[in-house]
Amino acid sequence: MPSPSANPPVPLDAQLCYAIYSAGIAIQRLYKPFLDGLGLTYPQYLVLNVLWREDGQTVGAIAEKLALEPSTLTPLLKRLETAGLLHRTRNPDNERQVVVALTREGKTLEDRAGCLGDALLAASGRTPEDLARLNRDIRNLRDRLYDRIGEWNAPL
Repeated sequence: MPSPSANPPVPLDAQLCYAIYSAGIAIQRLYKPFLDGLGLTYPQYLVLNVLWREDGQTVGAIAEKLALEPSTLTPLLKRLETAGLLHRTRNPDNERQVVVALTREGKTLEDRAGCLGDALLAASGRTPEDLARLNRDIRNLRDRLYDRIGEWNAPL
């Protein structure tokens, strides 16, 4: 545990962590009407996004990419399965692993989800290049922090 410091805490508006945190909340609020139209929550969208990139992954692999515990992911997967967007099966080679794959409906939803990026681009007033650079810088910061503290292998 770090030792106490004589320095007072930095005000919230000057903290990078708070700026990133509150920007994440603002983005989720921007996305909400679009996600409602897709019948998804933001965490469900993240799970589907991982599967759109590479279908047929284990629960553990998805959890690692999202920096979640598999037990946190399981209720999300159950709701997505009930909605008919994915199915879960036991890996015949390793019964402890559950493989998650998209249904036809889950794959089709990908085409409709592009509206999220369009909405962020329009609302931000930034160019695609600006947002790509910002995304790269924040991912680089995240990866360096995780390199320092461990506990997560950043997705590619």
